[in-house]
Formats: sequence, C-alpha cells, structure tokens
Amino acid sequence: MTVETERIPGERDLVREEVALSSDVWVVKVGTGVLTRPEGSLDLDRIDRLVDQIGALMDRGKRVALVSSGAVGAAIGELSLAGRPDNLPQLQAAAAIGQSYLMRAYNESFRRLGKHAGQLLLTHDDFDDRSRYLNTRNTLRALFEWNAIPVINENDTISVAEIKFGDNDRLAAMVANLLESPLLVILSVIDGLYSADPAIDPSAEVVPLVPKIDESTLGAAGSSRSKLGTGGMQSKLLAARLVTRAGGSVIVASGREPDTLTRILTGERVGTLFLAQGRSHGARHRWIGLTARPRGYYVVDSGARDALVQGKKSLLAIGVVEVSGRFGKGDVVGVRDRDGIEFARGLTNYDSTDAAKIQGLRAEEARIALGAAPYAELVHKDNLVLTL
Repeated sequence: MTVETERIPGERDLVREEVALSSDVWVVKVGTGVLTRPEGSLDLDRIDRLVDQIGALMDRGKRVALVSSGAVGAAIGELSLAGRPDNLPQLQAAAAIGQSYLMRAYNESFRRLGKHAGQLLLTHDDFDDRSRYLNTRNTLRALFEWNAIPVINENDTISVAEIKFGDNDRLAAMVANLLESPLLVILSVIDGLYSADPAIDPSAEVVPLVPKIDESTLGAAGSSRSKLGTGGMQSKLLAARLVTRAGGSVIVASGREPDTLTRILTGERVGTLFLAQGRSHGARHRWIGLTARPRGYYVVDSGARDALVQGKKSLLAIGVVEVSGRFGKGDVVGVRDRDGIEFARGLTNYDSTDAAKIQGLRAEEARIALGAAPYAELVHKDNLVLTL
C-alpha cells in the first residue's frame, strides 16, 4: 500500500493547505451514521454544526454541494422501526418519508444563516444520459450562482436494484467528477484509512496521506459498514479512486469530530488525504471515461491494445476480436483486452449489430460487409479515454 504513515495530530500541512485553498468547489458527502442518533432519529444539533461549517466555507468563497445520506435513517427514527428495512419496497417507502424530514432539517438550519438549500434527487440514468448529465451540471451551477447549497441524494423512491448506486460514496464521486477542480470530503463515523484494522490491532493509526490508490490499498480496507448505512471503507476507496483518476483530491474523515470541515480548510491533518493523479480531465472526458456506464464492450487483441495505450490511436475494427452487449451508435462502450481487463472507454461510431459484422475486418472489407461504412474507426481517438 502506497502511503505516508507519519501523523502529528493538529499539525498543519502545506500539501493539505494547497489542496484546500486551490479547490473552489467542495463536494461534501455525509453518511447516515453521522446524521442520526443510535436509535436512528435525526440528530438536529449535529446537522446545525455541519451547516455552520458549510456556511464558513461559503464565506471563504467556496462553492459547496452536499451529498447527504440519512433519508432512510430519518424514517427509521420517525416511524420507530426496529431497524433498516430489508426489502426494496419498504426501503423506497422509508426514503419517501424520511427525505421530507431530512430536507426540512436542512432548510431550517440553513435559514439560520440566511441561506437556501436546493434538493436534487438523482439516479444512475441522470449520469448515463449526456443531456440529463449536462442539465444536472447546469442546475448545480445555477444554485451556486444564487449562493444556495445543493443537497443531493439518490432518488431511492424510484431506483431499483439494477440501477442503484449502492451507496452515496459513489454518488458523491460522480457529482465531484461532474464539477471542475473539486475536493471531495467524505464525512463518516470512521476517522480515515487505518494502517491496520483497529478492532484487531490497537496500535493501528490513521494514515494521513495516500499518494496513489493501488490494489494493495484496496485490499487493506475492510468491508464493515454502520448499522444504518450502506457503505464501508471499501466503497470510500473506490469513490476516492474515481475522483483522483479524474484529477480531484479526496479526504475521508470523521463527521462526528468537531469542526472537521473548517479544520480541513486551514490545512490541519484531519483524516486521510488521497491525492489527485495527474492533470484534471475535461468534463466531457470525465463523463466518457469515469461517469457513464458502458452499454457494452469491445474485446481487442494485443496489437490494438498497444495502439490505443501507447500510440494514442483510434480503435479500428481489425483489432476487435469480440463484441459484447447491446448498444447503439454514440453510446459509451468499454474496451477490454483478452484477459477481460478494461483499459479504455469511448463513444462508439457503430451499434453492436454492425460492429459485430465488421469485427476483425479491414476498412475495405467492412464497407463490403455493411454495404457502406461511413466511419473508418469503431471509436475515434478524440472520443476515447484510457481508464488504467
């Protein structure tokens, strides 16, 4: 695991100061366990403290989008349920009830500061469809212009198992990638990424800095989750990897500690910082490579893989050995090698039916097979994003 392990509580850090000050947009994700009491009801005092911190960030010129869990947890408290429902209809019903209580709490708290909250309920389809994706971004920008705070949650009342985000960590990462130069702060009941399992090793410490999330980092994370929530450290690392690959930084820290956000703003070593990897991708490339779900896949031979990865070339039909899935022209498709490892995504020039007809063929052979082949490439290099 690639980490920096030295940690001095309360120490300010120049790297953290640079990350905090250079990020004009902060996406703050807060988990159910942070917002609710042990029995499941909303902790209004903690919501007020969170809102005060967001207000302080805004007073420093930051634009803040809040991705908030807690709707189902709020319903558990309001309805005096024994625990989190274990079937989809009851979960959706709980979300419908709890979301109104959650938004009322945020609205009343932000009004103390003379600010307004705007509710956005999203599903995966809002990110997969390019028009809806852009509309969501435009709405967020309009709310920022009005100095309002977008409060974002998954639209649990209409999502079904096949399209659910699974947890708001991933939703927060996708919102962060929707915006430019973001800092994603994930507030949870845990203090950050530990050097070992603290339940087993009492000497385990929070790792302050992870320069790069590799497979060993992912393997070090447990799958534990809070009783009322849906995410664990594994989901937070996957979310952090999604954002850092797109050029943003991520901090995972405790939302139960006092003034976490304002301490992050001053560069204090709070939680774990995951550094951005390389340059920031443009919004369109972030959508193609890191946001929209592939509708299908092209499996390519080693020559095509080298041409795409090393030569930055377009994907030609002659290098494709298999077409899988059903997709239309203009859909996002993944590109895999023969071992099944995805290394790129792009916008396809052909639907799956025509692509299957011309796979492995040269340009002239493709024109004969289809009668006409308007594009020389299956995926043009300008519409291709490496995801390694």
